[in-house]
Amino acid sequence: MDLLERFHRFRQTDGWIFSTMLFSACISLAAAFVLSIDAIELARNPYANLSCNINQVISCGTVGNSPQAHLFGFPNAFLGLVAEPVVITIAVASLCKVKFPRGFMLAAQIVYTLGLIFAYWMFAQAMWVIGALCPWCLLVTLSTTLVFATLTHLNIRDNNLFLPAKVQSALESGLRMGLDLLVVVLWLAVVVGLVFGKYGMALFGA
Repeated sequence: MDLLERFHRFRQTDGWIFSTMLFSACISLAAAFVLSIDAIELARNPYANLSCNINQVISCGTVGNSPQAHLFGFPNAFLGLVAEPVVITIAVASLCKVKFPRGFMLAAQIVYTLGLIFAYWMFAQAMWVIGALCPWCLLVTLSTTLVFATLTHLNIRDNNLFLPAKVQSALESGLRMGLDLLVVVLWLAVVVGLVFGKYGMALFGA
């Protein structure tokens, strides 16, 4: 068995999947916590000079003061404080050999997919409407993508999505070949390319 095949097999193990999920969710929770503190500070003083107000492009204050950052009437970051502990609980419990029902995991997939859509909606708003980027928001986008990819990997591996047999078989084959990893790498490369393509050296204040 060659090294690449061993790596693909290792990526199918519970240890890899749930450790990756736990790590990514912890990053997202930490970022959401910082964003929540910043949101409270901005509520007290909209002109507060936050530590991540670096230049006109990299500005948490500009993003945090936008209507999009309070879409539901409270800071979006509060959603992360609620959602990520659930993911962390699933990851920790699963590392301890707890087996969740298929219906529960399908519900988790649906809810987290909505979270991913919301994260990328906010990313698009920051990029093309607000005209500024928040490093902590970008970290949430990254970690949310990784959690989503890991959760999807798990649910395909364990046949939790109630898919037609042919679709399930094709997706399982893709996992064995590591195509999901390739998709994630290309996905994040596109995100980075979009950011640099739009803002270029302005990201560094040039």
